[in-house]
Parts: sequence; C-alpha cells; structure tokens
Amino acid sequence: MPYEWIESPEAADGPPPEAELHLWPYRSLLRKHFVAFMGATALLIAVPLLAVLGSPVVWGVLPFFLVVFGGLWLALNRSYRDGEVLEELRLWPERITLTRHNPRGDRQDWTANPHWVRVTLHDEGGPVKHYVTLKGAGREVEIGAFLSEEERQDLYRDLSHRLGRT
Repeated sequence: MPYEWIESPEAADGPPPEAELHLWPYRSLLRKHFVAFMGATALLIAVPLLAVLGSPVVWGVLPFFLVVFGGLWLALNRSYRDGEVLEELRLWPERITLTRHNPRGDRQDWTANPHWVRVTLHDEGGPVKHYVTLKGAGREVEIGAFLSEEERQDLYRDLSHRLGRT
C-alpha cells in the first residue's frame, strides 16, 4: 500500500509526533527495473531490423525505431518526475500538520488543532470518487488524491480512528 504509519524519530526542535503518516503514488515500474525494461523494449523493437540489416531499407526504418524508443524514454521519465509526490501527516496532541512535497520542489503546508479537525470522505462531487479531505483552521485540504479508491477508503478509516472520530 503506498502509505504507511511510521515511528517518528526524536526531533531536535521539540517532542516527536505521536503518529506520522507518509503517502506516495503507486509505482508499477521501479527505477531499478527501468533499464531492464528499456533494454528489452529496444531488443524487441530491433528484431524487425535484423531482416533488413545490410540493405538501404534499414535507414528508412531506423528513424521510426529511434522516435518510438525516445518517446517511450521521455514519457517514462516524465511519469517518474510527475509522480515524485510525498505527503507527510504528523499528529501531536495539540496540533496536526500536513506537508505536501510537489514534483517541482515546492511545498504546501497546513496546520490545525486536531481536536477541531474533521475528516471527510466525499463519495461524489470531488475530483475522484471517495475523495478524502481534512478540514480545520478555516481550510479544507485534500489528502491522498493519488491513491486508489479502496486505498482512500482505508485511509479515511485510519485517519478517523487516529483522530478518535470512529
């Protein structure tokens, strides 16, 4: 599951949070398998070139091979870059914080009093089905929008339980 509750290390600037949650997008192709996938793809695309190797036809087919291979390379790299999202939820007795680290390096922060925070599961009307939000301190923020529908429902139950709203 692309989220986990972790044990918080001792913080230098104060007490550690009681609970800490990290969420990230699911990855079906890990970076360590990327090279093997691209190599296998290049091999499979190059098989038809063997039939025309040594003839002038290879120069007519080769540019298409390079365009397909380069396009796949660029698309996968763009997918990795866009998927470098990390959401960190930290819970103390007197405050709750949510930090979203976006792919381009910018951060979004939200802080509220956990006693007043409301966890909501929107069945309809959100950008995705079973959309989870946290509302507090005058703002409503999304959490885990990149998770699957079932994972968002599990996240809602976990958050409700941690905040004592079950």
